[in-house]
Amino acid sequence: MLKIWGRTNSINVQKVLWCCGEIDIKYERIDAGLQFGVNNTPEYKAMNPNGLVPTINDDGFVLWESHAIVRYLARKHGLGSLCPSDPKACADADRWMDWFATTVFPNLRPVFVELVRVTPDKRNMTLVEESRKKLAANMAILDAHLANRKYVIGDAFTMGDIPLGTAVQRWFNLPIERESHKHLEAYYKRLQARPAFKQFVDLLPLT
Repeated sequence: MLKIWGRTNSINVQKVLWCCGEIDIKYERIDAGLQFGVNNTPEYKAMNPNGLVPTINDDGFVLWESHAIVRYLARKHGLGSLCPSDPKACADADRWMDWFATTVFPNLRPVFVELVRVTPDKRNMTLVEESRKKLAANMAILDAHLANRKYVIGDAFTMGDIPLGTAVQRWFNLPIERESHKHLEAYYKRLQARPAFKQFVDLLPLT
């Protein structure tokens, strides 16, 4: 059986769990990271030398990096649906996953860390506001892109929506100023209608 190491409130673990929920993959999850420890043990670092979560073991195949895991599971269990079988559509989904990693997350992370993990007296609010403005620009791009499509590559939900869905959920739930983006709001509502998103992302507290 597939094994997944990681805590449920990690954004990167949530991507993998959401992926599994969308295509009904059975798995065993082991708490790891932050208060659970495990990820700094020699046994864990033998699997993932970075000491980060998530890591999976799929019948002896060990893999880390959340997007690589989502792509692997989507190709193995959801080819033609979660992972588009058309090369161009698949590349489009890949593009939006990479955009999250290279552009969106570097702006989201400081806002999240400072407002959720750092105590109020130690928060760098200058960094929060600088990052929030950059993140707002990212969300404006996504809003414009969603003006004539339901999901990031068209009418079908794909793996390309998973990383961005976790970012959008945080955008709408963090205690920050937000510009009104009607297409982004509609997209968030569509994601909220998906049981796996609700279970593994939207109903969990931002901690």
